[in-house]
Amino acid sequence: MDAMLALAAKHLEADSAWIIGIDEFKNIHIYHQFEKHTLASQQANQDWIKLLNERLCNRSDTSSLTGTIRLSTDQTDSSYIAAPLWLGEKRFGFLCFTVPHHTKPNFPLQLCSFVDLLAAGFSQILLQIHQQQALQDLALTDALTGLPNRRAAELRLTEEIARIAREEGVLTISICDLDRFKLINDHYGHKTGDLVLKRAANTLQQQMRDGDWIARWGGEEFLIFLHHADSQQAYQAIDRIRHIYQQTPFISENGTLELTLSAGMSSASADKIDLTRLLADADSALYEAKNAGRNRVILHQSGQRATLWHAGEIQIALKNEQIIPAFQPIVDLQSGQPVAEEALARLINDRGELTPANEFIVAAEGLQLIHLIDDTIARQTMAHCVRNQNTSNNPAFAHFVNLSPQFLSRPEMVNRLLEGVKHHCTMCNTPVNGIKPLVFEITERQFINDFDQLSRQLQPLLDMGFRLALDDFGSGYSSFLYLAKLPISFLKIEGWMVGNMRGNNKILNIIQAIIEISRKQHIITIAENIEDAETAELLGKMGVNWGQGYYFGRPECVTHSNHEN
Repeated sequence: MDAMLALAAKHLEADSAWIIGIDEFKNIHIYHQFEKHTLASQQANQDWIKLLNERLCNRSDTSSLTGTIRLSTDQTDSSYIAAPLWLGEKRFGFLCFTVPHHTKPNFPLQLCSFVDLLAAGFSQILLQIHQQQALQDLALTDALTGLPNRRAAELRLTEEIARIAREEGVLTISICDLDRFKLINDHYGHKTGDLVLKRAANTLQQQMRDGDWIARWGGEEFLIFLHHADSQQAYQAIDRIRHIYQQTPFISENGTLELTLSAGMSSASADKIDLTRLLADADSALYEAKNAGRNRVILHQSGQRATLWHAGEIQIALKNEQIIPAFQPIVDLQSGQPVAEEALARLINDRGELTPANEFIVAAEGLQLIHLIDDTIARQTMAHCVRNQNTSNNPAFAHFVNLSPQFLSRPEMVNRLLEGVKHHCTMCNTPVNGIKPLVFEITERQFINDFDQLSRQLQPLLDMGFRLALDDFGSGYSSFLYLAKLPISFLKIEGWMVGNMRGNNKILNIIQAIIEISRKQHIITIAENIEDAETAELLGKMGVNWGQGYYFGRPECVTHSNHEN
């Protein structure tokens, strides 16, 4: 448009030309300008633009307007020709050309018609630009809250990094999460949940300082960029927002809801900014805030405990196939023979060492990456199962694999698992529609409030012939509801009870009750964490079917069995 404006100015022998926008608040925006002499644009000021705009607005005619105007007090009069610009039926502003009055006191009709035609052309171009911008804004805006969405935030963060690099400043971000938001959705419905999200967005936005901005990061998470703030200044700002949010109860048709939020923060100087790591640090700090009891702000520190894994590190490990299964034997307590094994996740670090699951699995759950770990372990275990079936004389040997609620809630991942089963079953003698040697474990530690939904998620696996094991029984929230609601084939007695049962009659009685109930339901019991012969013998006499623990063998990776696991 600048080139077109310059050509038009040359044709009109104009000293200056402008495309000027006037918004609904009468704010002036010079979008394009041409200057034959530098002085012309330097002398332009808002007073004559407002005056010219009023002259155009006061006319019923939409064609061009000519006249004289003084651009500044120290300049002689200029002749002008101006025509309104439109975005459809809405006024955008005007197109204006000026020449010294003594050079061209009047514009002939032919030039006026040319400017009218030119204004129509510019209006059409501006309308197309506006429509394209509106579509782009729609793609970068969260429909519910009106905030920039995750894609928009990522683009803007890239711009902020470039600016901070020039200024040699500090980049500080925070990821905030509404506490127990899922319970609000479950108990009061998504309509109330949406209102809570809108209120949260509005509350957070009202507390932004000059230069700060906020985006909806996903679900009930918001990302906040803190302008010109080091980590401590930013911490104070976010903690102030947390207090204000907590002190502003949400009034709904169901009553008053007391709301809180948790926040994780990370900061880096210009010479050390790695956006992926910065976001992962903030995400990890948010996980720590949640894990520490919620309703708090945690600033990521470089020396945080070793179990604090970064989302980026786990994602890289998944991409590079550095998360593999280690198989721990499960034996029949009566015969002492191996009857099954459990696949436990291990992460190979950069030094080739194996990291046990307890150092990254809990963090993966908090970082919403556990379903990806389930997927890769299940796929590798299927391949291992095929090799075992083709080389073993025991086709009933079972392979236990853990599946999280996050995995089961994703139909596409369950379907991919089923397709993998069909593919692998063609490689061994196990019938596709028969009982499979794979057993999927669900943990009793996970809070489940909708067993009907869980049953629907599990049904495709059950239809394919898989069996279910209930892990950590006696440790969580739902206890016997799992046995009543789900077709459990194996029950794994929680390791803490096994490790503390000797000499403790209460625990012994609880374990005995579990054994009796399981026997009546034709459920195979498995005791976890058996570490000595005495415990194994006692459990066998009590009637526990199978056992698992270091006494029978440590987890071993098929391709990394030389590592200590």
